[in-house]
Amino acid sequence: MKEAGGDGGGEGAAAGPGFVRADQIDLKSLDEQLERHLSRAWTMEKRKEEGDKDAKQQQQQPRRREGWEADPARLVVRGVIARGTFGTVHRGVYDGHDVAVKLLDWGEDGHRSEQEVTAVRAAFSQEVTVWHKLDHPNVTKFIGAIMGARDLNIQTENGNIGMPTNVCCVVVEYLPGGALKTFLIKNRRRKLAFKVVVQIALDLARGLSYLHSKKIVHRDVKTENMLLDKTRTVKIADFGVARHEAANPSDMTGETGTLGYMAPEVLNGNPYNRKCDVYSYGICLWEVYCCDMPYADLSFSEVTSAVVRQNLRPEIPRCCPSSFANVMKRCWDANPDKRPEMAEVVSMLEAIDTSKGGGMIPVDQPTGCFSCFRQRRGP
Repeated sequence: MKEAGGDGGGEGAAAGPGFVRADQIDLKSLDEQLERHLSRAWTMEKRKEEGDKDAKQQQQQPRRREGWEADPARLVVRGVIARGTFGTVHRGVYDGHDVAVKLLDWGEDGHRSEQEVTAVRAAFSQEVTVWHKLDHPNVTKFIGAIMGARDLNIQTENGNIGMPTNVCCVVVEYLPGGALKTFLIKNRRRKLAFKVVVQIALDLARGLSYLHSKKIVHRDVKTENMLLDKTRTVKIADFGVARHEAANPSDMTGETGTLGYMAPEVLNGNPYNRKCDVYSYGICLWEVYCCDMPYADLSFSEVTSAVVRQNLRPEIPRCCPSSFANVMKRCWDANPDKRPEMAEVVSMLEAIDTSKGGGMIPVDQPTGCFSCFRQRRGP
């Protein structure tokens, strides 16, 4: 080892490169520096331990559920009862009660476009936001929704329903009567008694009147979105495109709804409000009375053009009581301002006398009117 100072180095000579003379080291300063360093290291370690502890506690503590969230552990999903574009509807059991469960396909496997996935997510969020606050005898009861569950108890025949890993679903009361549209199709030949027609119309009107009182526009009123319970009470369902009514009608535009039920202003892309539901309701009245589909022989473009430009409406049978026909005509008026509020529709229907009959006459009866016969399309 080379000595400090090199050849002939004296006591005051400086140390060479890489060497320090022991008598020049400030031990007190070195101790203070070491103490500060150790203190910082201890503090950092302590903070790390506390951070790890907090993170562990957060992982162990259950996430606070939203008021509308259902508990996946209490839900059993069973067989499919309906299929749609973006998912399936199943029978199920929640806390021992029969329920309907709509499972949504988020397109996680890449088979849907980004635009489609965004639309499904928006519809789910909108549906939950609107539906979970509603409480009315003519609105299907919302039970809860589940976002991103990985361990749902799905009991189908083969256990595989083609859903993504993170399943999102809406859970509502199960209504054994099925869709109103299906009920009407089953009664297409023998028709419905007028008393039944008016009762169905009242159920739907009361449900819509309630929604409008809450500033909610359904935007897809049709018989397919109305369900029947075991007593044949009609309840509104499917709030996927429902929204709170905008204060400015210009904020609500675009074609939203189903062909045949859409109001002229909606078809034309003009601003609209809750009166678009009133128009759709008028079409539903015709459908309930006739047990038939409106515009069955027309294409999308033909219906759109005729409804907007030629004021096309379903032909009301001559055997239809004028009191009921008047409700239809007022509801589907081309001018939204001339359509009644749904609360007024309820009053109009409650005033109709059903004691004398007046329902649609089956076409196979000798007394069937020619107008009723002309409404028939298909077998």
